[in-house]
Amino acid sequence: MVGEDHTSAQLEAKPLTPLLPEQLTKVRLEELATKIIEATWKNGLSQWSWGEGVYLLAEVRFHELFHNEIPKRIVEWYDTEDIFTSGHINNVAPGAAAARLQNQRLLINSSLTSKLVNWVSKRESVTLNSNGAIEHWPGSVWADTCYMLGTFYLNLAQLTKDLELVKFIGRQLTSHYAILQNPKNHLFAHGSYKGETLWNFWGRGNAWMALSSVEFLDACEALNIRTDDYETVKRALRAQLDSLMQLLPDYGIWDVLVDGQSENRGILETSATAGIGAAMVRASRHVTDISNDLLNIGSRACAAALTYVDDSGILTRTSAGTVLQIVPFGYSVIRNDRLQLWGQGLALNAITALLEPSRNIVGLESLK
Repeated sequence: MVGEDHTSAQLEAKPLTPLLPEQLTKVRLEELATKIIEATWKNGLSQWSWGEGVYLLAEVRFHELFHNEIPKRIVEWYDTEDIFTSGHINNVAPGAAAARLQNQRLLINSSLTSKLVNWVSKRESVTLNSNGAIEHWPGSVWADTCYMLGTFYLNLAQLTKDLELVKFIGRQLTSHYAILQNPKNHLFAHGSYKGETLWNFWGRGNAWMALSSVEFLDACEALNIRTDDYETVKRALRAQLDSLMQLLPDYGIWDVLVDGQSENRGILETSATAGIGAAMVRASRHVTDISNDLLNIGSRACAAALTYVDDSGILTRTSAGTVLQIVPFGYSVIRNDRLQLWGQGLALNAITALLEPSRNIVGLESLK
Protein backbone atom coordinates (compact mmCIF):
# COMPACT_ATOMS: atom_id res chain seq x y z
CA MET A 1 0.00 0.00 0.00
CA VAL A 2 1.33 3.44 -0.92
CA GLY A 3 1.85 5.73 2.07
CA GLU A 4 1.90 3.12 4.83
CA ASP A 5 3.13 4.40 8.20
CA HIS A 6 5.59 1.94 9.74
CA THR A 7 6.77 4.24 12.55
CA SER A 8 5.14 2.39 15.43
CA ALA A 9 6.21 -1.02 14.15
CA GLN A 10 9.83 0.09 13.74
CA LEU A 11 10.01 1.59 17.25
CA GLU A 12 8.29 -1.30 19.00
CA ALA A 13 10.12 -2.88 21.95
CA LYS A 14 11.21 -6.49 21.65
CA PRO A 15 8.83 -9.04 23.16
CA LEU A 16 9.49 -10.49 26.59
CA THR A 17 10.64 -14.07 26.90
CA PRO A 18 7.32 -15.82 27.44
CA LEU A 19 6.38 -17.97 30.36
CA LEU A 20 5.82 -21.58 29.37
CA PRO A 21 2.64 -23.45 30.27
CA GLU A 22 4.55 -25.85 32.51
CA GLN A 23 5.79 -22.90 34.58
CA LEU A 24 2.24 -21.94 35.48
CA THR A 25 1.49 -24.20 38.41
CA LYS A 26 -1.89 -24.07 40.10
CA VAL A 27 -0.38 -22.06 42.95
CA ARG A 28 1.24 -19.57 40.60
CA LEU A 29 -1.95 -19.10 38.61
CA GLU A 30 -3.95 -18.48 41.76
CA GLU A 31 -1.35 -15.95 42.94
CA LEU A 32 -1.54 -14.16 39.59
CA ALA A 33 -5.32 -14.09 39.76
CA THR A 34 -5.25 -12.63 43.27
CA LYS A 35 -2.87 -9.89 42.11
CA ILE A 36 -5.06 -9.07 39.12
CA ILE A 37 -8.21 -8.96 41.23
CA GLU A 38 -6.73 -6.73 43.94
CA ALA A 39 -5.20 -4.34 41.41
CA THR A 40 -8.52 -4.03 39.63
CA TRP A 41 -10.54 -3.20 42.74
CA LYS A 42 -7.85 -0.78 43.90
CA ASN A 43 -8.21 1.03 40.58
CA GLY A 44 -12.00 0.97 40.86
CA LEU A 45 -15.03 -0.06 38.79
CA SER A 46 -16.62 3.29 38.23
CA GLN A 47 -19.51 2.76 35.81
CA TRP A 48 -22.01 0.29 34.43
CA SER A 49 -20.34 -0.42 31.12
CA TRP A 50 -18.55 -2.99 29.01
CA GLY A 51 -15.18 -2.92 30.78
CA GLU A 52 -16.82 -3.61 34.11
CA GLY A 53 -18.97 -6.29 32.51
CA VAL A 54 -16.04 -8.15 30.95
CA TYR A 55 -14.10 -7.99 34.20
CA LEU A 56 -16.89 -8.97 36.62
CA LEU A 57 -17.95 -12.02 34.61
CA ALA A 58 -14.34 -13.24 34.65
CA GLU A 59 -13.91 -12.70 38.39
CA VAL A 60 -17.21 -14.36 39.28
CA ARG A 61 -16.26 -17.40 37.21
CA PHE A 62 -12.86 -17.56 38.86
CA HIS A 63 -14.46 -17.74 42.30
CA GLU A 64 -17.04 -20.27 41.13
CA LEU A 65 -14.27 -22.52 39.85
CA PHE A 66 -12.96 -22.95 43.39
CA HIS A 67 -16.39 -22.83 45.03
CA ASN A 68 -15.25 -19.69 46.81
CA GLU A 69 -17.76 -17.39 48.42
CA ILE A 70 -18.42 -14.52 46.02
CA PRO A 71 -16.72 -11.46 47.55
CA LYS A 72 -19.11 -9.03 49.19
CA ARG A 73 -17.72 -6.12 47.18
CA ILE A 74 -18.99 -7.65 43.93
CA VAL A 75 -22.51 -8.02 45.29
CA GLU A 76 -22.38 -4.52 46.76
CA TRP A 77 -21.25 -3.11 43.42
CA TYR A 78 -24.39 -4.47 41.77
CA ASP A 79 -26.58 -3.22 44.60
CA THR A 80 -25.13 0.30 44.49
CA GLU A 81 -27.82 2.91 43.97
CA ASP A 82 -27.79 4.71 40.62
CA ILE A 83 -24.92 2.72 39.05
CA PHE A 84 -27.22 1.02 36.54
CA THR A 85 -27.62 2.61 33.14
CA SER A 86 -28.73 1.59 29.66
CA GLY A 87 -28.69 3.28 26.31
CA HIS A 88 -26.04 1.35 24.37
CA ILE A 89 -25.37 -2.31 23.64
CA ASN A 90 -22.17 -2.05 25.73
CA ASN A 91 -24.31 -1.39 28.79
CA VAL A 92 -25.75 -4.90 28.76
CA ALA A 93 -22.35 -6.51 29.43
CA PRO A 94 -22.55 -6.29 33.27
CA GLY A 95 -25.74 -8.33 33.06
CA ALA A 96 -23.75 -11.53 32.46
CA ALA A 97 -22.24 -11.65 35.95
CA ALA A 98 -25.51 -10.32 37.38
CA ALA A 99 -27.31 -13.38 36.00
CA ARG A 100 -24.76 -15.68 37.65
CA LEU A 101 -25.15 -13.88 40.98
CA GLN A 102 -28.90 -14.08 40.64
CA ASN A 103 -28.56 -17.81 40.01
CA GLN A 104 -26.81 -18.07 43.37
CA ARG A 105 -29.49 -15.92 45.04
CA LEU A 106 -26.87 -13.31 45.89
CA LEU A 107 -28.30 -10.40 43.96
CA ILE A 108 -30.71 -8.23 45.92
CA ASN A 109 -31.71 -6.10 42.94
CA SER A 110 -32.88 -8.91 40.66
CA SER A 111 -34.69 -6.44 38.39
CA LEU A 112 -31.38 -5.48 36.75
CA THR A 113 -31.44 -8.33 34.26
CA SER A 114 -35.08 -7.80 33.30
CA LYS A 115 -34.42 -4.09 32.76
CA LEU A 116 -31.63 -4.96 30.33
CA VAL A 117 -33.78 -7.47 28.44
CA ASN A 118 -36.54 -4.91 28.18
CA TRP A 119 -34.13 -2.33 26.81
CA VAL A 120 -32.69 -4.66 24.15
CA SER A 121 -36.18 -5.78 23.15
CA LYS A 122 -37.53 -2.31 22.38
CA ARG A 123 -37.50 -1.48 18.67
CA GLU A 124 -36.13 1.98 19.34
CA SER A 125 -33.20 0.68 21.42
CA VAL A 126 -31.12 -0.98 18.74
CA THR A 127 -30.77 -0.73 14.98
CA LEU A 128 -30.45 -3.78 12.78
CA ASN A 129 -28.46 -4.55 9.67
CA SER A 130 -30.51 -5.83 6.74
CA ASN A 131 -29.54 -9.42 7.66
CA GLY A 132 -30.71 -9.00 11.26
CA ALA A 133 -27.37 -8.34 12.96
CA ILE A 134 -27.66 -5.86 15.82
CA GLU A 135 -25.58 -2.81 15.01
CA HIS A 136 -23.06 -1.56 17.54
CA TRP A 137 -23.65 1.93 16.20
CA PRO A 138 -26.28 2.83 13.61
CA GLY A 139 -24.99 1.67 10.23
CA SER A 140 -22.08 -0.23 11.80
CA VAL A 141 -21.81 -3.93 12.76
CA TRP A 142 -18.99 -4.75 15.21
CA ALA A 143 -17.53 -7.95 16.63
CA ASP A 144 -17.82 -6.46 20.13
CA THR A 145 -21.61 -6.78 20.13
CA CYS A 146 -21.53 -10.57 20.10
CA TYR A 147 -19.64 -10.66 23.38
CA MET A 148 -21.31 -7.79 25.22
CA LEU A 149 -24.81 -9.02 24.40
CA GLY A 150 -24.02 -12.71 23.97
CA THR A 151 -22.51 -13.33 27.39
CA PHE A 152 -25.49 -11.62 29.02
CA TYR A 153 -28.19 -13.54 27.16
CA LEU A 154 -26.40 -16.89 27.37
CA ASN A 155 -25.82 -16.62 31.13
CA LEU A 156 -29.37 -15.40 31.62
CA ALA A 157 -30.64 -18.38 29.61
CA GLN A 158 -28.89 -20.73 32.02
CA LEU A 159 -30.62 -18.94 34.91
CA THR A 160 -34.11 -18.82 33.40
CA LYS A 161 -33.94 -21.91 31.14
CA ASP A 162 -35.26 -19.69 28.36
CA LEU A 163 -33.97 -21.45 25.25
CA GLU A 164 -35.17 -18.65 23.00
CA LEU A 165 -32.33 -16.49 24.34
CA VAL A 166 -29.82 -19.10 23.18
CA LYS A 167 -31.47 -19.35 19.77
CA PHE A 168 -31.41 -15.57 19.46
CA ILE A 169 -27.66 -15.42 20.10
CA GLY A 170 -27.11 -18.25 17.61
CA ARG A 171 -28.85 -16.14 14.97
CA GLN A 172 -26.84 -13.08 15.96
CA LEU A 173 -23.58 -14.98 15.66
CA THR A 174 -24.38 -16.30 12.19
CA SER A 175 -25.57 -12.86 11.07
CA HIS A 176 -22.29 -11.35 12.29
CA TYR A 177 -20.29 -14.13 10.62
CA ALA A 178 -21.89 -13.27 7.28
CA ILE A 179 -20.63 -9.70 7.52
CA LEU A 180 -17.37 -9.98 9.45
CA GLN A 181 -15.75 -13.37 8.80
CA ASN A 182 -13.42 -13.25 5.82
CA PRO A 183 -14.16 -16.13 3.42
CA LYS A 184 -10.49 -16.59 2.54
CA ASN A 185 -8.60 -16.49 5.85
CA HIS A 186 -11.61 -17.02 8.17
CA LEU A 187 -10.47 -14.22 10.49
CA PHE A 188 -12.87 -11.56 11.69
CA ALA A 189 -12.87 -7.92 10.74
CA HIS A 190 -13.52 -5.54 13.61
CA GLY A 191 -16.58 -4.13 11.88
CA SER A 192 -18.45 -2.74 8.92
CA TYR A 193 -19.63 0.76 8.11
CA LYS A 194 -22.57 1.62 5.86
CA GLY A 195 -22.56 -1.83 4.30
CA GLU A 196 -18.81 -2.06 3.70
CA THR A 197 -16.71 -4.43 5.79
CA LEU A 198 -13.39 -2.87 6.82
CA TRP A 199 -10.94 -5.76 6.64
CA ASN A 200 -8.77 -4.91 9.63
CA PHE A 201 -8.30 -8.15 11.57
CA TRP A 202 -8.13 -6.64 15.03
CA GLY A 203 -6.94 -9.05 17.70
CA ARG A 204 -9.43 -8.21 20.42
CA GLY A 205 -12.28 -8.33 17.91
CA ASN A 206 -11.18 -11.86 17.06
CA ALA A 207 -11.07 -12.63 20.78
CA TRP A 208 -14.64 -11.32 21.22
CA MET A 209 -15.88 -13.50 18.36
CA ALA A 210 -14.02 -16.63 19.47
CA LEU A 211 -15.15 -16.31 23.08
CA SER A 212 -18.72 -15.53 22.01
CA SER A 213 -18.82 -18.67 19.88
CA VAL A 214 -17.44 -20.78 22.74
CA GLU A 215 -19.95 -19.24 25.16
CA PHE A 216 -22.74 -20.24 22.78
CA LEU A 217 -21.50 -23.83 22.46
CA ASP A 218 -21.06 -24.09 26.23
CA ALA A 219 -24.60 -22.80 26.81
CA CYS A 220 -25.99 -25.31 24.31
CA GLU A 221 -24.17 -28.07 26.16
CA ALA A 222 -25.35 -26.88 29.58
CA LEU A 223 -28.97 -26.63 28.45
CA ASN A 224 -28.85 -29.76 26.27
CA ILE A 225 -29.98 -27.92 23.16
CA ARG A 226 -28.85 -28.01 19.53
CA THR A 227 -30.14 -24.94 17.76
CA ASP A 228 -30.38 -24.52 14.00
CA ASP A 229 -27.15 -22.51 14.14
CA TYR A 230 -25.15 -24.90 16.31
CA GLU A 231 -23.13 -26.57 13.54
CA THR A 232 -22.63 -23.25 11.73
CA VAL A 233 -21.12 -21.75 14.87
CA LYS A 234 -18.87 -24.74 15.42
CA ARG A 235 -17.59 -24.65 11.82
CA ALA A 236 -16.96 -20.91 11.91
CA LEU A 237 -15.12 -21.19 15.22
CA ARG A 238 -12.97 -24.06 14.00
CA ALA A 239 -12.00 -22.20 10.84
CA GLN A 240 -11.14 -19.03 12.77
CA LEU A 241 -9.06 -20.77 15.43
CA ASP A 242 -7.25 -22.91 12.88
CA SER A 243 -6.17 -19.74 11.05
CA LEU A 244 -5.14 -18.01 14.26
CA MET A 245 -2.98 -20.97 15.30
CA GLN A 246 -0.98 -20.62 12.09
CA LEU A 247 -0.37 -16.93 12.79
CA LEU A 248 0.90 -17.11 16.39
CA PRO A 249 4.54 -15.91 16.56
CA ASP A 250 7.17 -17.96 18.37
CA TYR A 251 7.04 -15.59 21.36
CA GLY A 252 3.35 -16.37 21.82
CA ILE A 253 1.65 -12.97 21.42
CA TRP A 254 -0.42 -12.02 18.39
CA ASP A 255 0.09 -8.56 16.91
CA VAL A 256 -2.63 -5.99 17.49
CA LEU A 257 -3.78 -6.91 13.97
CA VAL A 258 -3.37 -10.66 13.89
CA ASP A 259 -2.58 -11.16 10.19
CA GLY A 260 0.89 -9.56 10.20
CA GLN A 261 -0.22 -6.35 8.50
CA SER A 262 2.95 -4.33 7.91
CA GLU A 263 1.99 -1.11 9.74
CA ASN A 264 1.29 -3.07 12.92
CA ARG A 265 3.74 -5.96 12.61
CA GLY A 266 5.40 -6.64 15.95
CA ILE A 267 3.05 -4.35 17.92
CA LEU A 268 1.99 -6.79 20.62
CA GLU A 269 -1.45 -6.67 22.25
CA THR A 270 -1.90 -8.89 25.27
CA SER A 271 -5.63 -8.77 25.97
CA ALA A 272 -6.44 -10.30 22.59
CA THR A 273 -3.91 -13.06 23.14
CA ALA A 274 -5.34 -13.84 26.58
CA GLY A 275 -8.86 -13.95 25.15
CA ILE A 276 -8.02 -16.00 22.07
CA GLY A 277 -5.86 -18.38 24.10
CA ALA A 278 -8.71 -18.90 26.59
CA ALA A 279 -11.15 -19.48 23.72
CA MET A 280 -8.85 -22.12 22.21
CA VAL A 281 -8.54 -24.03 25.47
CA ARG A 282 -12.28 -23.91 26.05
CA ALA A 283 -13.09 -24.76 22.43
CA SER A 284 -11.06 -27.97 22.56
CA ARG A 285 -14.06 -29.83 24.03
CA HIS A 286 -16.24 -28.84 21.12
CA VAL A 287 -13.83 -28.88 18.16
CA THR A 288 -12.49 -32.34 18.84
CA ASP A 289 -10.66 -33.02 15.57
CA ILE A 290 -8.03 -30.37 16.43
CA SER A 291 -8.41 -30.48 20.21
CA ASN A 292 -4.76 -31.28 20.96
CA ASP A 293 -3.55 -28.36 18.85
CA LEU A 294 -6.06 -26.04 20.49
CA LEU A 295 -4.94 -27.12 23.96
CA ASN A 296 -1.23 -26.83 23.18
CA ILE A 297 -1.31 -23.52 21.32
CA GLY A 298 -4.08 -22.02 23.44
CA SER A 299 -2.23 -22.76 26.68
CA ARG A 300 0.99 -21.37 25.17
CA ALA A 301 -0.79 -18.15 24.21
CA CYS A 302 -2.37 -17.83 27.66
CA ALA A 303 1.02 -18.28 29.32
CA ALA A 304 2.68 -15.73 27.03
CA ALA A 305 -0.05 -13.16 27.73
CA LEU A 306 0.26 -13.68 31.48
CA THR A 307 3.98 -12.92 31.17
CA TYR A 308 2.87 -9.29 30.82
CA VAL A 309 1.09 -9.09 34.20
CA ASP A 310 3.34 -6.73 36.15
CA ASP A 311 4.21 -6.91 39.85
CA SER A 312 1.22 -4.75 40.76
CA GLY A 313 -1.24 -7.10 39.01
CA ILE A 314 -1.91 -5.07 35.85
CA LEU A 315 -1.90 -6.70 32.41
CA THR A 316 0.39 -4.39 30.46
CA ARG A 317 0.41 -3.85 26.68
CA THR A 318 -3.39 -3.79 26.53
CA SER A 319 -4.85 -1.59 23.84
CA ALA A 320 -7.19 1.21 24.78
CA GLY A 321 -10.92 1.13 24.22
CA THR A 322 -10.93 0.97 20.44
CA VAL A 323 -13.53 2.29 18.05
CA LEU A 324 -13.78 1.08 14.47
CA GLN A 325 -10.78 2.31 12.47
CA ILE A 326 -10.71 3.09 8.77
CA VAL A 327 -6.96 2.42 8.33
CA PRO A 328 -4.83 -0.30 9.96
CA PHE A 329 -2.51 2.18 11.67
CA GLY A 330 -5.43 3.34 13.81
CA TYR A 331 -5.17 0.13 15.82
CA SER A 332 -1.58 0.75 16.94
CA VAL A 333 -2.41 2.54 20.21
CA ILE A 334 -1.28 0.44 23.19
CA ARG A 335 -1.77 1.72 26.72
CA ASN A 336 0.82 1.02 29.41
CA ASP A 337 -0.01 4.08 31.47
CA ARG A 338 -3.14 2.78 33.15
CA LEU A 339 -5.15 -0.33 33.95
CA GLN A 340 -7.71 -1.42 31.37
CA LEU A 341 -10.65 -3.37 32.81
CA TRP A 342 -11.09 -5.51 29.70
CA GLY A 343 -7.44 -6.50 29.88
CA GLN A 344 -7.83 -7.54 33.51
CA GLY A 345 -10.93 -9.53 32.64
CA LEU A 346 -9.37 -11.30 29.68
CA ALA A 347 -6.28 -12.16 31.76
CA LEU A 348 -8.62 -13.80 34.30
CA ASN A 349 -10.29 -15.61 31.40
CA ALA A 350 -6.92 -17.10 30.50
CA ILE A 351 -6.22 -18.14 34.09
CA THR A 352 -9.63 -19.72 34.55
CA ALA A 353 -9.33 -21.63 31.28
CA LEU A 354 -5.99 -23.07 32.40
CA LEU A 355 -7.29 -23.94 35.86
CA GLU A 356 -10.57 -25.51 34.80
CA PRO A 357 -10.19 -29.08 36.10
CA SER A 358 -12.30 -30.60 33.33
CA ARG A 359 -9.74 -29.52 30.73
CA ASN A 360 -6.91 -31.87 29.95
CA ILE A 361 -4.29 -29.17 29.50
CA VAL A 362 -1.30 -30.54 27.65
CA GLY A 363 1.88 -29.71 29.56
CA LEU A 364 0.06 -28.62 32.71
CA GLU A 365 0.27 -31.91 34.61
CA SER A 366 0.73 -29.98 37.85
CA LEU A 367 -2.85 -28.75 37.59
CA LYS A 368 -4.39 -32.21 37.55
